[in-house]
Amino acid sequence: MPRIVTTDVLINFGDCDPAGIVFFPNFSRWMDASSLNFFVACGIPIWSELVKTTGITGTPVLEINVKYSNAAKYGETIRIATSIEEWRNKVFIQKHVITRGETLICEGREVRAFITMHPDDPNRIKAIRVPDEIRVKCE
Repeated sequence: MPRIVTTDVLINFGDCDPAGIVFFPNFSRWMDASSLNFFVACGIPIWSELVKTTGITGTPVLEINVKYSNAAKYGETIRIATSIEEWRNKVFIQKHVITRGETLICEGREVRAFITMHPDDPNRIKAIRVPDEIRVKCE
C-alpha cells in the first residue's frame, strides 16, 4: 500500500468564479502544494534546502491529468490525499485524490521528474535518476 499524505484546503472567495465554484486551475495549484507537502512529510527537506546538499532543485510537472467528478465551493474544506502511484527511472507519477467528506471532487495524476541544473548550461535543467534514498523515505 503506498504512503498517503493528506493536506486540507479551505476554499476562499478568491479561489472561485462568480458563482462561488472553484475555478479549475486552482486544483492544479493545490496539487502542486500537496506534492511538496508529501515530500516534506516523508522527511525530505524543502527544495531550497535540498539543493544545497544534493543539487536537486525540485520536481517540476511534465504532464498532468485531472478528472473532475463534483464541484467544490466557497467556504468548503477539501482534503487532498497524495501518494506516489509509480516510480520509474527518471520520473514518478504522483496521484492526488481530492474529496469533501466522502464526496470525490476530482482525481489528478502528475508525471514529475527530479531535476538539477544542467552542468553545461545554467539556463537549462536536467532530469536525474530518482534518488534511492528519497524513494525509500517515500515508500
